[in-house]
Amino acid sequence: MTWRDTEEIAISLCEKFPEIDPLTVRFTDLHQWVAELPGFTDDPKASNEKLLEAIQMAWLDEYRNR
Repeated sequence: MTWRDTEEIAISLCEKFPEIDPLTVRFTDLHQWVAELPGFTDDPKASNEKLLEAIQMAWLDEYRNR
């Protein structure tokens, strides 16, 4: 899994943190949580605000649709 696998990351985050509203998560925490996901193999330094925002929005969709 890499930073560009937004849907896969969103599903993993929704499963790991089912009660957390993604809009309440700071990007610093989101970055750490993504980097710690099982199967995440990308360089933690390769993220940026745009990628984190895309992940957060995909996670929000998963959160709202469950």
